[in-house]
Amino acid sequence: MTSYKPEYLIPNLLDLVAEGEGLRIEFKRLIHSAPKIARSITAFANTSGGVILIGVDDDRRIVGIQSEKEALQVIDEAMRFHIEPKPRIEVHFEEFKRRMVLLVDIPKSPERPHFHIEPLIRRDTGKHGVERRVFIRDGSHNKAASDDRIELMLSSREPLKVAFTGRERCLLDWLNEHDRITAEEFADSAGIPMKEARRILVSLVRAGALRLDTANGDNSYTLAHR
Repeated sequence: MTSYKPEYLIPNLLDLVAEGEGLRIEFKRLIHSAPKIARSITAFANTSGGVILIGVDDDRRIVGIQSEKEALQVIDEAMRFHIEPKPRIEVHFEEFKRRMVLLVDIPKSPERPHFHIEPLIRRDTGKHGVERRVFIRDGSHNKAASDDRIELMLSSREPLKVAFTGRERCLLDWLNEHDRITAEEFADSAGIPMKEARRILVSLVRAGALRLDTANGDNSYTLAHR
């Protein structure tokens, strides 16, 4: 949906620009690549939601966009060909000193994960293929989500089921004495497949017993109360 906002809403644009780029705000001077803007849309939808301001430079200068039609075409192409499933977004223009800025508002999606779809040519065979990746927002950057994070998103679509068997109790006992554990370590120690290990860990995260820590890139699990 595209509409022109009345003049009294301009301070909202200025507030966003003043806040600067971060977890929920991204600036784009211009857009010409559908796959690139699709990456940002999926990252916001997969994380906490946010807004992309097109026509704003990295230094917070409002430069405006040259072609409103072209910008909308790039957004449309991104949504139709480079994102699965398609998230819900709101698109509108705001004008500041005769410069038009396109705002793409992306709410946090209940249908996470959204996959970024990009055609590629495989180096080993030279054949055409498709790359499917999940992006999340990390501060002011977009990054590929880990398998643990993706599993947590997929699990959130289903009703929560937690069984406190001997494996779960041993895991919690172990974490009471140690700082953290990875899915690989849990799978090895419990003698179970990686898929089953992640399912158990993710269920305990959703139940509030564990926390998934991705800060250091090791995707480890810790007790939630620590």
